[in-house]
Amino acid sequence: MAESRLRRKWLPVLVLALALYVIVRAAGTPQSSAPPPAAASTPAPPSSASPSPSPSASKSASAYDPADYAPQVRARARQAGVDARLLMAILYNEAYKPHDPALERAWQKYKPDASFGIANMHRATFDAVKQGRDFVGRRWEELPDDRDLAIESAAWYLHDLAAQLPATWPASYTKDDLLALGYNAGVGNMLAFARGAAPGTQARSYLDRLHADWTKAGQAVGA
Repeated sequence: MAESRLRRKWLPVLVLALALYVIVRAAGTPQSSAPPPAAASTPAPPSSASPSPSPSASKSASAYDPADYAPQVRARARQAGVDARLLMAILYNEAYKPHDPALERAWQKYKPDASFGIANMHRATFDAVKQGRDFVGRRWEELPDDRDLAIESAAWYLHDLAAQLPATWPASYTKDDLLALGYNAGVGNMLAFARGAAPGTQARSYLDRLHADWTKAGQAVGA
């Protein structure tokens, strides 16, 4: 009973601390498919065999470095047929908030539509991406604890976004630019940007951070 009361006492404190951290550090990542002009922001059976043992998911937020997961990023990107450098850059973009399972779940109790895992994936996105994949039996709630699963689902989401891009587009964005914008803002916005629509402030910031981390991401995966 005392332990239960203690948890109830400290949960609001943890949630408030995380809320303040996120507000100061980040824009949202809705992974929405809503069309412009909205300013885009963005265990069950085991996952398919991991390419190599993952670093501990219980590392503190300050100790988390996406580069620690380079083997998983390379393997999952290869399986999904996407650019490992892009996938790693996405992880750097999504590292703006603490990726501690307890803190993520505390925040989710305060904000039920929050994203989970080191790739900051929302429930609806995960449930759509896993269909027909070898992790179809996994649950969105597992993402904070299984970083390889988070990387795997992010890789396949990029694959699904790429499948919806036209063969050519008039806008000056590269394919990686558009996929990153799609990851952050959803497929509807991605296609609008490809046609020439201007990204909103949050989407533009997301793309700027991607470019800033591009060299670091390439070094991490050996590109």
